[in-house]
Amino acid sequence: MPGGRLTHDERQEIAQGLAAGRTYSEIASRLDRPVSTVTREVARNGGAGLYRADVAHRATAGRARRRAQAPDRAPAGRGARDAHGRDPEAVRQVEEQFTAMMVGTGLPRMTARVLTCLYLTDGGSLTATELARHLQVSPASVSKAVGELEQQELIRRERDPGRRRDRYVIDADAWFRGWMASARQNTMLADFARRSARTLGTSTPSGARMQDIGDFFEHVGRAMVRAAEEWRRGSAP
Repeated sequence: MPGGRLTHDERQEIAQGLAAGRTYSEIASRLDRPVSTVTREVARNGGAGLYRADVAHRATAGRARRRAQAPDRAPAGRGARDAHGRDPEAVRQVEEQFTAMMVGTGLPRMTARVLTCLYLTDGGSLTATELARHLQVSPASVSKAVGELEQQELIRRERDPGRRRDRYVIDADAWFRGWMASARQNTMLADFARRSARTLGTSTPSGARMQDIGDFFEHVGRAMVRAAEEWRRGSAP
């Protein structure tokens, strides 16, 4: 299996594979590379929808130059672990792969990075300043990302007692709330489609299509609610 950095040709193969709708596993198999190499490469360079081989290759070269110019730092000893006994490099790979998966679901890259950061913090919450510091991005980027996550009900905002600042929190109900928000959106779409069908006339081709859309999203929305409520009952202490 080849090692080392990806070549420009390999990046072009990744871009072509994404454009063709191939999975990360299929692309990795064609390159004879680990799947994690492909997911990390795509996550670092805009996600599946924005990945460009030339841009990714230039960005990688730029990062390499910056690392070469950075002051030397003492390397961590072999087998170094964090306070919980975990390998920091393995944790970093989990972070990159989780981000890539979230980008694959349609989240913008920065939003996915913020969500991943919150999920992987052992404290369970972070301030905007802490997020910006960890991700090495501007506060404005964090503000936009947390706004999107709040809108999708994947995180919530809490006031930090005594410090007059907000903390962003993920708890056990985050996915439940997000799932239910999606179910409500499906219900709204179903209602709109059915109203449109009546306006267009259900006996017309366009009206019949809108009626089918309404029926589909009503069915899916109800199924989503049932599944989420069953999970909640089963996970209740």
